[in-house]
Amino acid sequence: MSGQGRPAGQVVSGAGLTLAIAAARWHATITGSLLERAIAAAAACGVADPLVIRVPGAVELPVVAAELARRHDAVACLGAVIRGGTPHFDYVCDAVTYGLARVALDTGTPVGNGVLTCDSLQQAIERSGGDGSAEDKGWEAVVAALETALVLRGLRNPAG
Repeated sequence: MSGQGRPAGQVVSGAGLTLAIAAARWHATITGSLLERAIAAAAACGVADPLVIRVPGAVELPVVAAELARRHDAVACLGAVIRGGTPHFDYVCDAVTYGLARVALDTGTPVGNGVLTCDSLQQAIERSGGDGSAEDKGWEAVVAALETALVLRGLRNPAG
């Protein structure tokens, strides 16, 4: 786990932005922690009531993100994919990463990628933002999406 170079506990002024958070139900303890931290980040950034949607697993995140991106200024997607003994891990990680990037590019709406791709459950716990975690990927995904929405707003409306 690197984590080097990331800003810690960053907050942006997201007041007036709409935010949706989609979280997978697989690995409920991990995704629950990611979601809790994502909602806390939204509140800290001035987005008091983000829409929260739960989906079955990480593979379902891109299609739901695409629909959410049509109605919101920013979307954050949360999940956990933990390596097993088959190539399935690689296929899921590739599909989710590609899908979320494609949603952002196709819609012009930022999508914060808070999908953990870990070799072990312990690594996922360390990145989920819970007590004693080394990283806080739910928080980071929300702040990244909101900050990018603000950048896009400035580029689209340079005078305002």
